[in-house]
Amino acid sequence: MKTFTTLAALLATAAFVVAAESKDTRVFEMRTYYAHPGKLDDLNKRFRDHTVRLFEKHGMENIGYWTPIDNTNNTLIYVLAHKSMEAAAASWKSFPADPDWKSAQKASEANGPLVKKVERSYMRATDYSPEIKSSQGASPRVFELRDYTASEGNLAALDARFRDHTVKLFTKHGMEHVGYWHPVPGKDGKQRMVYILAHKNKEAAAASWIAFRKDPDWVAAKDASEKKAGGSLTASNGVISIYMAPTDYSSTK
Repeated sequence: MKTFTTLAALLATAAFVVAAESKDTRVFEMRTYYAHPGKLDDLNKRFRDHTVRLFEKHGMENIGYWTPIDNTNNTLIYVLAHKSMEAAAASWKSFPADPDWKSAQKASEANGPLVKKVERSYMRATDYSPEIKSSQGASPRVFELRDYTASEGNLAALDARFRDHTVKLFTKHGMEHVGYWHPVPGKDGKQRMVYILAHKNKEAAAASWIAFRKDPDWVAAKDASEKKAGGSLTASNGVISIYMAPTDYSSTK
């Protein structure tokens, strides 16, 4: 019995080590491009015909490209993956110097620049983020980008609630996981979690969220985590949700 118990403990330890080592160690980069009025189609064409391929050429992995469903700001949102921060820096140094990129950029901007503003955030995958797999060829889904700002000192508690409860409850209520990340803190020092879910459509998303928020297991987990933290785990007005459609050239659909 003692030998069996010891063996079981060793196997459990080995499984834990394998799980820890299998965590995605890549650096992810989320970029939001704000196109000039009337230029979003041209921007998408440049990505479709040139940029996506050139990113891969320079060592950047294309994760997904989306446009908000209510796209009042003419935005394109995308996620790349890099082997490391050093690799990201090297890629972004070689990419703009590529003659093919210079030619594509010049041709696309013959009637003026396409982009007026770019926002960028480097991110690390959480330990509960799933493996990201290409869904090219699948029927397009509706995606939801959610950005949480944790209340002071509560990012670890927010992670624990997601790890232990939220993620599996999302699955229970028909929501699919794309990725969960921690952006590198900006100058404001805010601690954030960014994640992307997939739904069959906006109606399915609405139904899933209603069922999720009424689920007794969620209510209990939320109440327990907030009681322990002494309040909400997210800052006031610290939750942003954007529904998005995948572009036709996105590898995640």
